Amino acid sequence: MRKVLVTGGAGFIGSTLTQALLERGFEVVCLDDFNDYYNPEFKRANVAGFVGHPGWKLVEGDIRDAALVEEVYRRHGISVTVHLAARAGVRPSIREPRLYEEVNCLGTLNLLEAAHRWGAYTFIFGSSSSVYGVNSKVPFSEDDPITCPVSPYAATKRAGELLCFTYHHLYGLKVTCLRFFTVYGPRQRPEMAVYHFAERLSRGQAVPRFGDGSTARDYTYIDDIVAGILAALDGDAAFEIVNLGGSRTTTLAELIQLIAARLGVPPRVEELPLQPGDVPITYADVSKAKRLWGWEPKVSIEEGIDRFIDWYNRERRR
Repeated sequence: MRKVLVTGGAGFIGSTLTQALLERGFEVVCLDDFNDYYNPEFKRANVAGFVGHPGWKLVEGDIRDAALVEEVYRRHGISVTVHLAARAGVRPSIREPRLYEEVNCLGTLNLLEAAHRWGAYTFIFGSSSSVYGVNSKVPFSEDDPITCPVSPYAATKRAGELLCFTYHHLYGLKVTCLRFFTVYGPRQRPEMAVYHFAERLSRGQAVPRFGDGSTARDYTYIDDIVAGILAALDGDAAFEIVNLGGSRTTTLAELIQLIAARLGVPPRVEELPLQPGDVPITYADVSKAKRLWGWEPKVSIEEGIDRFIDWYNRERRR
């Protein structure tokens, strides 16, 4: 049985993926530093159900620590890496660009170096739709030129993809870079739009709307993302970059209306100017994922918001 290292394994995507991997019989090593980007108790809660599971081990540590990363591969006999650990978010990256470079670039380099040294040749890299920047061509295709990232976060994710290709070329690592498009669902980080808007609207507070509400995002439900990661593992490509998105756009105004309607509250907004680093639209062409793996998104934004609000209400009652 292959042993999978999931970096950022206590986070939103990482913990949901871990559940799916354990159900499929994989052994999972979670590497997470439980940093304070948001309340680390959210992450503790995400992995509480895995404690005591014979197929799950937790290593608390920072991917910037090369010696620690090396020891994880050596001690645990890792054969597959799913690298999801990162400093996330466009706006915070503008405030702390050095931190983003250190975690997202140096951390990725440490993992690639250890993976090739210890023979862990399957490597899945969690990239982002942010790499496309202000792209006038929609939907976004993996063949589009990536030359104009508009935030340090986007630049570091593109740098991670390039490092992955280098290690594929030099050492034969089998790498799939997955460009995630605005993932949402249960366990979502609390500062992300869907969770943040639900929190404020449920308390009778206005939600911040940057711009006139016409900016649009391709929202992707977490179950579809996990299915895409599993498909990438099964596909075992030599080197690929693949979009995983809902392949449909929803404006900011529409998202606020959807969440408010599901909560049964008025959609109150606070109008604010557009923020540096924001892009007008993200929109995934997912034809490559369908061609390679038969993958396509299953959960519409309407159904996904329903599922999220059901989970959110249960969490509030707890």
